[in-house]
Amino acid sequence: MKVIIDLIEDIRESIANAEDFVLTAGLLKEDANDPSKLVYAGEAPLNTHHLDEIRKQLIFEIDGNDTKITVGALIPPLLISDMDVMMYELRMDVNEQYSNMEIVGFGKNEEMKKYLLFIKI
Repeated sequence: MKVIIDLIEDIRESIANAEDFVLTAGLLKEDANDPSKLVYAGEAPLNTHHLDEIRKQLIFEIDGNDTKITVGALIPPLLISDMDVMMYELRMDVNEQYSNMEIVGFGKNEEMKKYLLFIKI
């Protein structure tokens, strides 16, 4: 389980808080030949996010619009959050079939200026 503080620390360490990086969903699937391995299955830009104070989650969404979340828009408001908010779980809603998906890892593509949040489908 990844939480907000994990995201903040990884962004700081891996891309030095580069504000122009776009947050992107990285899709991973189990390898058909070896279920213990995950295979990259594509990506899509994240469009929106919100804090769910009831479920204690930061939820990222792909809704198909042209809006893209950048590190510069996401991180500053999170940095001034209370410590209990820093422990909110990271989740993603891809579509109706794949909603409330757990974020299992992070990555980056420096050439394309993308910061990836990986989910397993």
